[in-house]
Amino acid sequence: MSIVVVGNGMAGSRFVSELRSRDTATPVTVFGAETQRPYNRVLLSNVLAGITDADHISLVDTAWYASHGVDARLGVEVTRIDREARTVHASDGTVTPYETLVLATGSTAFVPPMPGLEDGLPRGALVFRTLDDCRTISELAESARRAVVVGGGLLGIEAARGLTGRGLDVTVLHLAGHLMERQLDPAAGRVLARTLAGLGIGTRLQANVAGLRTTGDGDGRTVTGVELALPGGGTEAIDADLVILSCGVRPEVSLARDAGLAVGRAVIVDDELRSVSDPSVRAIGECSQHRDEVYGLVAPAWEQAGVLAGLLAGTDPAARFTGARQITRLKAAGIELASMGETHFGDEDDDVEVVRFTDSSRGTYKKAVIRDGRLIGAILLGETSTAGTLTQLYDRAAPLPSERLDLLFPGLGGAAEAGSPVRMPDAATVCHCNNVSKGRIRACWQQGARTADEVARRTRASTGCGSCRDALEGIVSWLDEQESVDA
Repeated sequence: MSIVVVGNGMAGSRFVSELRSRDTATPVTVFGAETQRPYNRVLLSNVLAGITDADHISLVDTAWYASHGVDARLGVEVTRIDREARTVHASDGTVTPYETLVLATGSTAFVPPMPGLEDGLPRGALVFRTLDDCRTISELAESARRAVVVGGGLLGIEAARGLTGRGLDVTVLHLAGHLMERQLDPAAGRVLARTLAGLGIGTRLQANVAGLRTTGDGDGRTVTGVELALPGGGTEAIDADLVILSCGVRPEVSLARDAGLAVGRAVIVDDELRSVSDPSVRAIGECSQHRDEVYGLVAPAWEQAGVLAGLLAGTDPAARFTGARQITRLKAAGIELASMGETHFGDEDDDVEVVRFTDSSRGTYKKAVIRDGRLIGAILLGETSTAGTLTQLYDRAAPLPSERLDLLFPGLGGAAEAGSPVRMPDAATVCHCNNVSKGRIRACWQQGARTADEVARRTRASTGCGSCRDALEGIVSWLDEQESVDA
């Protein structure tokens, strides 16, 4: 069986590595439109801010492909799928046959139609999606003074934080009434805006961007700012020499659609991640639509990659993807955020219990939403020490402690801290992006991995969003202390 993978991003590269860990013989070819080896997009804001070097966010070593017998076509774009002949046609003129085709084409940044963008993006206006985008923005930021980010969602906030790290004056323009409205309630949005202000990032809400202002003609056009449509009519100009468009993403499904596969918002797949139109085609990550859900986060994509690898390698023929909980994490310099589930309920909703704490001056907002004794949603902003515990309770729909304060402040209600290494059961998940438990970390440590970096290399813990790094280091430190005591 030959397998061809289209897409070498976080989903595609994970699938290839998961497959090779189970099956070293099956011929595998992977096409990646980007010339560089796959990297962790979650950490791009740190690269933009200059905190992390681009080489440090790579997911696969340069020599890995050859040493594992993978034919990697980096910088080669697939242009057409011939389902009848079971071949893919690529931009380099090659035609590659497949028995199983895996689509991992991800998503692309959405550029809204508006004045100033009719002929493409002018110089100084960019999206923030790839490492190449990050490099270009960094180069332009060297001579820029004022930046505008259009869109106050997760990617927009990350871009804004990265730009302030470059010393720019940054303003976020957001159409909705509060920031990150898909993940946060209005109160949390206000606290986040105040936190951003403390970092030097301005926020304009209910800001309707009517178009970009440019100078020059044709290919020589350069952005000079944006125009806002005012509620009472007329417009307001905001000057900027760098504009980042963060207006959402769209699943990249043009290949699938042209090949006649069933496409809704993305490629429609079943529990075995097969296209409902063609069982020889699978789809994972942001380009797949499973049970009407399109996942835009890394953890579900990596879970899908593992399930599909087990199926195709034959090591886990009963594996099925039945859905995943969506947990959003933001960890940029000076901002820590975890959000999960149904967060928009308030005290006026009779069928839920809401536990909440706000300290906006310190950038702290904590909220737990409970229904029938189970956690159905939570927000942790600024202080996220209980994120692991809440995520576990949310994931498993587990019973909650009778003292609700322990959900937000470990030990304050009188109970022991659930998230400490001593109290945490071995079955507890520490790294949710990679599904690594405390027990697996302990086993890895017992096998000789005595530093957090070594445990991370062996288990992949903390290599996703990075929010569990402190927990990983705490567990390794605790294990070291226990060894010293036993000795």
